[in-house]
Amino acid sequence: MKYVIIHGDGMADWPCDELGGKTPLEAARKPNMDLIATRGELGLVATIPAGMPPGSDVGTMTMLGYNPARYHTGRAPIEAASLGIALAPDDVVFRMNLVSLEPDSSGAMLMHDFTSGHITSEEAARIVDDIRRELAGDGIEFFNGVSYRHLMVWRHGLTGTKLTPPHDITGKPIRPHLPQGEGADRLSAIMRRADEIMRDHPVNQTRRAAGKTAATAAWFWGQGKRPAVPTLKDRFNVDGSVISAVDLVNGLGRLAGLDVITVPGATGFLDTDYAAKARYGLDSLKRRDFLLLHIEAPDEAGHMGRADYKVEAIERIDELILGPMLAELPSFGEWALLLMPDHATPSKLKTHSNEAVPFAILKGGKSAVASLGAARRYTEAEGGSTGLLLNQGYRLIESLFGAALASN
Repeated sequence: MKYVIIHGDGMADWPCDELGGKTPLEAARKPNMDLIATRGELGLVATIPAGMPPGSDVGTMTMLGYNPARYHTGRAPIEAASLGIALAPDDVVFRMNLVSLEPDSSGAMLMHDFTSGHITSEEAARIVDDIRRELAGDGIEFFNGVSYRHLMVWRHGLTGTKLTPPHDITGKPIRPHLPQGEGADRLSAIMRRADEIMRDHPVNQTRRAAGKTAATAAWFWGQGKRPAVPTLKDRFNVDGSVISAVDLVNGLGRLAGLDVITVPGATGFLDTDYAAKARYGLDSLKRRDFLLLHIEAPDEAGHMGRADYKVEAIERIDELILGPMLAELPSFGEWALLLMPDHATPSKLKTHSNEAVPFAILKGGKSAVASLGAARRYTEAEGGSTGLLLNQGYRLIESLFGAALASN
């Protein structure tokens, strides 16, 4: 038996004026997603427990069957697992975004771009290397990640600082969202020094000369200590793989005991190589029984406020990933596929929201799966129309592995 989760990050949305009042899932041409919704089981799943912040750390943990209220300790520790960073029980990890700040007409600094124009990993590495050389020590360490996403470890550090995800304040003043509470003085001092290093950094001089967004500040958030979760092998007796260009998802995969597969051309952005992800995913199923295949592009489009880009990303997932998957899975014998996002990323908000999102599960074998009747589409509204709502979202994976689906 083969099990697959297709994780379209942030695919769910709200009705968009630029799409004629449709959501991107409603506007997109996606015959394979709609086939899964028609022939499989369709409903809504709550991926973000009440009181928890809507984000991929919480939503993907739910998707993999872990109750975030029990296991979640922060976003950054999950990414640290992806990078293989050794953590003692009292070490604290922070996500460090390289962001672009710009003043408004009054001089107040605004969060202009939380990705620094999607700075390349090579450019970012030069900046982080200089931050490390100048600021590391006395329990502070810096680690390179991908593009704008990096980590700082504070050995024997403090976790109670109030910090804000930068993607939540795009276009807004940063002053109310600077570090507050315990540990704030030290974090603020590091941020000020990093600003000085980055202001006239050669990488930024080159980017400005080319008309690109400069990385002007280091922004800390998502802190936490090392989590401990049981593996999927322990829970469901499956060996599996994860494919993602994002450290967060790869980190959750490692914690779940999955093999991390690197795909050339996978960028974590709209230009990712969708087809290569499908090829590598199908190849992994020759050796293991479970696959989590993550695509970041819809989420990035939502953060940009570009519903049209999200439609394009959804259509590419449908054609270049789901098409080959549905064509080849029967060759493995019995199989089950779960399609879902980890959360909604409304293009109007440019950040995450916490409402339930649509899911669809299709199961099959060597022969075609019989249709259940009239065609339906994989959308937020049609997911809600079935009346199937899973409030304990972390139990959805049990249905992938064979348990009966029922509202809870």
